[in-house]
Amino acid sequence: MPYTLYRQRLAELVALPSVSATHANLDMSNRPVIDLLATWFADLGFAIDIMPIPGKPNKANLIATLGKGDGGLVLSGHTDTVPYNEAKWQSDPFVLTEKQDRLYGLGSTDMKGFFPVALAAAERFKDKTLKQPLIILATADEESSMDGARALVAAGLPKARYAVIGEPTGLRPINMHKGMMMEAITVTGRAGHSSNPAYGNSALEAMQEVMTDLQTYRAELQAAYQNPGFDVQVPTLNLGCIHGGDNPNRICGECELHFDIRPLPGMELAPLREQIAKRLEAIALRREINISLRSLMEGALPFAEPLDSDLIKTASELTGYEAESVAFATEAPFLQSLGMQTVVMGPGAIDQAHQPDEFIPLDQIQPAIRILENMIQRYCL
Repeated sequence: MPYTLYRQRLAELVALPSVSATHANLDMSNRPVIDLLATWFADLGFAIDIMPIPGKPNKANLIATLGKGDGGLVLSGHTDTVPYNEAKWQSDPFVLTEKQDRLYGLGSTDMKGFFPVALAAAERFKDKTLKQPLIILATADEESSMDGARALVAAGLPKARYAVIGEPTGLRPINMHKGMMMEAITVTGRAGHSSNPAYGNSALEAMQEVMTDLQTYRAELQAAYQNPGFDVQVPTLNLGCIHGGDNPNRICGECELHFDIRPLPGMELAPLREQIAKRLEAIALRREINISLRSLMEGALPFAEPLDSDLIKTASELTGYEAESVAFATEAPFLQSLGMQTVVMGPGAIDQAHQPDEFIPLDQIQPAIRILENMIQRYCL
């Protein structure tokens, strides 16, 4: 594929803002991106299915299918980006800018840059008879709620045997990553004049005990679970932010803590929440104070694809790299739950994601196309 065509396509995608965020004032529709991708793949003869996301009328997934069969290959990416701070960018985040053999723009590597790669690989096969289908999957809200992937699982779609998720990995195959859960703890006490502790019940002091207990719980988890396949071999628990009280001379009436847990493969999310809830209940009873736990997001499971699976062995053969693990979460466990062997592998580097001046290096574009072409050849022909 001529470089100019790749650049043109990526420029069109970058120019369409599609931020997903937990804050409603930052959240945007992804429909313009979905509609553009649908047009491109329809022009290649793909059957187009645009799937609305329940409860989100301005969001959708795209399932584009070429060929028929009960197996086949999915090439998957998400259409949304994280929020941005334009003042910290050296160029307009929505104008693709080329400098020093790099293409700069919001989502260029995470992960709009994958779609023109998948399109270029698919073009080679538009006039061939596929024995198994090639499916292009474009999802909504991966960066905030993963509701696009959840909608796919609820619908039991797509149906295929293999899936490549094109997250930026430097074209190295990833067969494992940790899960993610984000939780909030609210302590509601009783405000009062600080001159006498009996006038109130300090939410801030109770939260201090909660934080100490969470650190103890973290140590217990890390003693119980280790996986040498990860750089950080244990599950992590990070105390992310805290808000409470309003003045030095008032007993704090309410305090809220946000934290995250990154569980290892083999760890389920529900038991972790149940264990934390029981620990909080004990603190609440002892302090005669109200403590509540709620999820900031539904959470994402850890992911592990066996090293001896055909897809992982094929990806290693095509790239020359052994499969690795990463710390960030992806939609891989959702596709895996649909019965697909799954690998995370795409152009760009994760250290360019979620920051100003995001870029994708030009020298990874053609190799990425060749790898996907070989995948299609193996699993669809």
